[in-house]
Amino acid sequence: MSRLTDHNVALAREIIVRYPRKKSALIPLLHLSQEQNGYVTDEAMRHLAELLNLTPAEVLGTATFYEMFKFEPVGTYVINVCQTMSCALLGAGKLMHHAEEALGIKAGSTTDDGLFTLEPAECQAACTGAPTLQVNYRHRYNVTTDAFDALIDDLRSGALSSEIPPHGTLGRNRQQIPADKFVGAPDPDDVSEGPAWVPVPSPANATEDKS
Repeated sequence: MSRLTDHNVALAREIIVRYPRKKSALIPLLHLSQEQNGYVTDEAMRHLAELLNLTPAEVLGTATFYEMFKFEPVGTYVINVCQTMSCALLGAGKLMHHAEEALGIKAGSTTDDGLFTLEPAECQAACTGAPTLQVNYRHRYNVTTDAFDALIDDLRSGALSSEIPPHGTLGRNRQQIPADKFVGAPDPDDVSEGPAWVPVPSPANATEDKS
């Protein structure tokens, strides 16, 4: 599938009304599209443009800024091996070479069975656990070559399916806002006063103008 399914269009509309301006929902909708298809298709970007009153170029311009959005098919599991300084000093190069050998592919490629995509990554903000990698953006720390092999075996067998969902899935619990708790999303241009929960100083407590 390329465009959003009817079910996901309904979800998209729920997400859109949470924002004061439709275009603010673009990133959540890109994630929804990627969760559906495993990557963000051209048709999906055109569909999101229609839903958000944007041009396809605006959707593409935002989506390509972020590394986590993919624009061609990737494996069920995208493995990102950190290559930045702390990891490099603690064996990231050796780990990447071993990963290529173990999977039978070069970095930037996907295995023939469509199960694994291997990629280098910049800093994953886990320097104390170097060398690190992520599987579908779930961290693994202090990864040795033996630990990598065990990880691959567990992913192949489905032993980690409850922990690591297929690529594109951010989480299994979708946000729900009860109707009686929804406060609306007024356009900023229509707001003339501060939020109700921000107290307005009374004249007696206001700072006196000394000028």
